[in-house]
Amino acid sequence: MFPSCSGPWPRERRLWWLLWSGCPGLGWARLGQLESAFGSLPAAWRASVEQLRELPGLGRERVVQIEAHRRRWGADPWRNGDLPLRSPRRVLLPGDPASPRALAQLDRPPLALYWDGHGSLWPWLRERLAIAVVGTRRPSLHGLSMARELGVALARAGWPVVSGLAEGIDAAVHRGCLEAGGRPVAVLGTPLERVYPRHHGSLQAAVSTSGLLISELPAGATVARGHFAARNRLQVAFSQAVIVVECPEQSGALHSARLAWEQGLPLWVVPADAGKASAAGSNRLLLRGATPLLAAADLITQLGQGPLDRPGRAGAPLATGPLQGGHPADQASASDRALLAALGGGASLEQLHLALGLPVKDLASRLLGLELAGQIRAEPGLCWRPCGESGF
Repeated sequence: MFPSCSGPWPRERRLWWLLWSGCPGLGWARLGQLESAFGSLPAAWRASVEQLRELPGLGRERVVQIEAHRRRWGADPWRNGDLPLRSPRRVLLPGDPASPRALAQLDRPPLALYWDGHGSLWPWLRERLAIAVVGTRRPSLHGLSMARELGVALARAGWPVVSGLAEGIDAAVHRGCLEAGGRPVAVLGTPLERVYPRHHGSLQAAVSTSGLLISELPAGATVARGHFAARNRLQVAFSQAVIVVECPEQSGALHSARLAWEQGLPLWVVPADAGKASAAGSNRLLLRGATPLLAAADLITQLGQGPLDRPGRAGAPLATGPLQGGHPADQASASDRALLAALGGGASLEQLHLALGLPVKDLASRLLGLELAGQIRAEPGLCWRPCGESGF
């Protein structure tokens, strides 16, 4: 299981975890084994090759990889105070309180989740209060139209919309969500700084501006074909339900569908022409018992309003951008001023919940509003800090 703690990891442990996580061949279980065997990650860094070889199951090849990684950074990675590896501000680690709970149940939990965009969306992903929409990169016109309509409908109902920013269905649902002023969440198969496909540069930037980009790959990591399949497990882990719009018989979307079934999540499928190869896989899901989805409105009837819905504004785009006119703090409501005061020099969602006695759902919505207004920012471990305050 994931490590647990009552607050964000100390900066030193975050740095060591990130340093070790960049070693090829090490997964979460092996990293935990090293920490347990030697008492700490710094001690594991100083362990001899002979000591490493004595660890059960580590294997000769993995020891060689560890040695190469350690030589790259040297015996003292933080020498002279000049850190060769800087801790990214926007990274979520397994011990962070905001880490989504469902990640702990994965066969291969991510070592770290790098992100860009609005950190105030993470509380919803932690509680799986989002909807995943997946499908083929080569859909029919009907599939594209349905994906866009679903993005619009989910956004207007206040649901964060999770997909993969790939060509086809993913891009269409993200565009529909953005069109309705919603909060798209894109789980990438590449590091954050890389755009794939290349012509999605403006779309990726728009998702970052309005929602959240997420990747388990650190900057500069080599991209492999398996990374695109691996992101499916993250999309499902963030979501309350999965919708398959259209996919052939060999498709990553079917992997998402299988994960949804294994985890007991609702699975909807958009029916398509039985003669289309692009829909052969999704149509077969209907034969296995998935729920047919004929119209976007039917989905919202079943789901109800999402966590981002604002009373009296159903169907209206969610507000974006900084407040206009005067200093933002002057326009804050009394309740937001109390929240800003409780933040002090920085606080987590759990700390704010204890300090103010407000429901986590209400706090998450207000944090998102303040972040969109440019009044607060997310810090390492997903603590929030008023803008203008010095960093950790």
